[in-house]
Formats: sequence, structure tokens, C-alpha cells
Amino acid sequence: MRLIFVRHGQTPANVLGSLDTDAPGPGLTDLGHEQALAVVDELGGYDIDRLVVSTLQRTHLTAAPFVEASGLAPVERPGIREIAAGSWEKRNDAASVQGYMDAVFGWVGGALERRIPGAESGHEVFSRVNAVVDEFSGDETVAMFSHGALIRAWVGANAPEAGVDYVRARPLANTGVVSLVGDPAAGWRLERWESERLI
Repeated sequence: MRLIFVRHGQTPANVLGSLDTDAPGPGLTDLGHEQALAVVDELGGYDIDRLVVSTLQRTHLTAAPFVEASGLAPVERPGIREIAAGSWEKRNDAASVQGYMDAVFGWVGGALERRIPGAESGHEVFSRVNAVVDEFSGDETVAMFSHGALIRAWVGANAPEAGVDYVRARPLANTGVVSLVGDPAAGWRLERWESERLI
């Protein structure tokens, strides 16, 4: 199985550097819509069987041009939504953002019991993502339009080539693409990590 994660396009919250994780969440900026168009060519070389989006509208909007081009009907799953920011929601001060990311990187390092204040633990986050990955494991190639912190955390914890230092050093820009090959039983190998935005 090939599992392709695509981070959504730029949002107003991304411009402000704020933690905006509640549903339905912000839409895309003009640049975000341009980035969504660029995803069509980026994924054009893959024979994608299934297309999965989160419950946040920014993933639907990012996937929309590819949906139109490919004819694939997107499937919505809450399990791949962004990691909830809890009491740090809507904040963009350095301490809040750092606290959020420290928790995420802690999970990659194995501290799954750690909880974002007012929100999820690593066990809860990885459990919901794993359920979605397991559901589609019978397909050959699956593209999941998801969120930066979630992608970094799950890939860092599941691909031996990644890990804490790897994902900490590689922020995933809007429309960054990460792909893995493997399956839930045998494990995963990191195939590609494109940190930079498409445009």
C-alpha cells in the first residue's frame, strides 16, 4: 500500500500563525486556492484508488480541484482532522504554539500519555488516525488530505526513517506531501517527504 498525506492549502490562520483546530475551521486564502490547483499535477503521477479528507473545510477545499480532475469522490473521516489545541485554541503567542508542538513531538518520542491541556493525549490521536489507515489498508494507493501537526506526528511515530529529530527539523508547509509504503501489519517505510509548499 502507498499512503500519501497532503497538507491543506494556506488558511488565514496560517498567515497569523494561530492554532485554529476547531470545526469547521477557516477556508483558504487566495494563495491556498492556487496551491490546491497545484496539487492536481503533484498527484497526477499516482494511480490513486481512494481520496480521504478530514472534517475541516480546508481539506475539502484543497482536495476539490483534484476531485474534479480525477473524478474520485472524497470520503470524509474525522480521524485525520488536526490535533485539537484545547486551551490554546486560536492563540498565536510563542509559548502556546511551542507548548502545542512540544506535546506533539513528545508523542513521537513515545510519551503518548501526555495530553494537550483541554484536549487529546497521544494515545487518543494515534488511535483515531490508525483506525482510518486500517480502514483503507486494502487499497493500493490512498491520498489523505490532512493537517501539518497530525501528519508530522503520525509519520514520525510510524516510519523508522523519521522520528523526533527528523520531524522536528522538517516543518510541513501548506500542500507539503509525504508518502509511505507498507501496511498496518508490516509497518511503514518513508518514501518521500516534501516539506516545501507547491507554490
